[in-house]
Amino acid sequence: MRLELTPWAEEDLGLLRRINVPEMKGHLGGPESEDKIVDRHRRYVHMSVTGTGVMFRVALRDSHEPVGSIGYWDREWHGSTVWETGWSILNEFQGRGIASEAARMVIALAAADGRRRWLHAFPKIENAASNAVCRNAGFTMVGETDFEFPVGTPIRCNEWRLDLRTAGRPATD
Repeated sequence: MRLELTPWAEEDLGLLRRINVPEMKGHLGGPESEDKIVDRHRRYVHMSVTGTGVMFRVALRDSHEPVGSIGYWDREWHGSTVWETGWSILNEFQGRGIASEAARMVIALAAADGRRRWLHAFPKIENAASNAVCRNAGFTMVGETDFEFPVGTPIRCNEWRLDLRTAGRPATD
């Protein structure tokens, strides 16, 4: 592994601000206001305390340089609680397989958590890079779905799903 995932901490607000730029937020409703960024940062810091998920700073293992974020959190989906995952890798580090590697690491952590069977991802249909991450990390495409992100903003996404009970296990015949 060339990455390390560290639970989100107070010192990660600067990373969240670096992610909150038009080039990074184009598929996610655009940049957020400073107040919303601070609120998001607080939610990320306290997520593991509330038991609703975990956000991580993604960093290069050798230098500890932050390159993005990834996490998993509770989502009510079709009548049950599942984990949802999402990631943001800084532009200068994209195209190197970092998001796929971080996604595989998060899959292992979510599976080890053991509280949820399913991990879902909902990239916009036209977000080729995030859809490729889902495919590379072992998710199965369920199909297209309507989604809101941010809340109140309807978007069309691909629904990807991964069974955490079998994640990382070899396929059986």
